[in-house]
Amino acid sequence: MTSSAAAPSDNSIPHVLIVDDNPDQLRLLVEVLRSTGYRLSIAFDGMQGYDRAAAGRPDLILLDVRMPRLDGFALCRRLKANPATSHIPVIFLTSSTDISERLTGLRDGGVDYIVKPFSSDEVVARVRIHLKLSRAHTDVGHDEQEGGLSDAQVLVRAAQRQLSAALAHTPRLDDLAASLGVNERRLSRAFRECLGMTVFEYLRQERMRVAQRLLAQTALSVVAISEEVGFGSAANFSTAFREYAGTSPSTFRQAALAGGSPALVPDAGL
Repeated sequence: MTSSAAAPSDNSIPHVLIVDDNPDQLRLLVEVLRSTGYRLSIAFDGMQGYDRAAAGRPDLILLDVRMPRLDGFALCRRLKANPATSHIPVIFLTSSTDISERLTGLRDGGVDYIVKPFSSDEVVARVRIHLKLSRAHTDVGHDEQEGGLSDAQVLVRAAQRQLSAALAHTPRLDDLAASLGVNERRLSRAFRECLGMTVFEYLRQERMRVAQRLLAQTALSVVAISEEVGFGSAANFSTAFREYAGTSPSTFRQAALAGGSPALVPDAGL
């Protein structure tokens, strides 16, 4: 099988990228979708899929979950962290019926699931539905979509999204790196290159930034806020907050409520 399927070059025709490490599955999907007249491209693993998505900007991606080098979830996280590809709808392909796996994919940015073995009619129907939904929003976010990021910036943005979604139960550095298909060293290097800080330093700053927002804008107790941002006790949170902000959480809140202007931790996002 070649690395891309023969297709018309008319850019008005929807372009679908199929990413699967199984040649038989790829061949079957190509045959199923060839009758639609869509432009088709294929990739044999996640890394190749990411490169082709970034270069070709397909209108939709059919993405296998289980793949070597970079699995479907890790690939989706990177795609959604890159403004150039974040708008592309991703439909996962899987042989698993595990609901937790499906929820993981949906939380990471997937729009739908197709369970193997699939029917040809179902594949075509789901692809058509999501192409139609996507085209209804093509005028949204065009400026952002045009801006590309370096590989390091994409990794950092993807990691930031993962950490922000789980401040209360943050993953270990090796687990965070694995969820993005890289090792700890590469992820740490990306943070130093893009933000000038370590992953731990960024996490500490993000916890303080969220804590300040919650203190200033909500009625949550200090105990509740400490749990929300991942501290084991309110005492540990108060100590860390004082060291970082130069004041206690309660004093910070009082100043905010009184209309003062307490120093805010800046957002270190890209």
